[in-house]
Amino acid sequence: MYLYGASGHGKVVAEIAEECGYNIEAYIDENPSKERVLNYTVIHEAPPYDIEVLISIGNNRLRKRVVNRGEHFNYITLLHPKAILSKRLKIEEGTIVMPGVTINAAVKIGKHCIINTNASIDHDCIIEDFVHISPNVALAGNVYVGEGTHIGIGASVIQGIEIGKWCTIGAGAVIISDVPDGATVVGNPGKVIKSRSLNI
Repeated sequence: MYLYGASGHGKVVAEIAEECGYNIEAYIDENPSKERVLNYTVIHEAPPYDIEVLISIGNNRLRKRVVNRGEHFNYITLLHPKAILSKRLKIEEGTIVMPGVTINAAVKIGKHCIINTNASIDHDCIIEDFVHISPNVALAGNVYVGEGTHIGIGASVIQGIEIGKWCTIGAGAVIISDVPDGATVVGNPGKVIKSRSLNI
């Protein structure tokens, strides 16, 4: 397999891939100054044939841009063996689940998501494509998270909340009401402080 993205997040992804028994051929990264990361070679263009890839870029918008290029990639999913995962979890390609994560019954997780260290996702949540759930985030049951949203470290979301597309939820925020598309929310209780365009 190849990892697309050779920065800090890529280092974490590499170690999870190793833990899952994958053989990493190389990183792919467009930065010509990068030559080796964690003793793996960095190449600057993808091979011109079908390869197994996980996009190891933390930025949600950049991950989507890579996917939209339509490269010859077969996307894999990485599930750390020390995550606690319901047998009724549905999870799509290109997503990574990191150590210490707990995901309960009837959760649906989309494509190319990051479910980061020690996050907790309770029953019946829906996580759309390109979402990043940061370390120690807690989502109660029946939470909906729209495409491309980033929920910051240590944030908490009460049950039944809907969070829109391409939102930013600040670190430690407590979300007790629905969040519109493109909003940035901080604080306890969470308040919208700005909104941005959904153009990717």
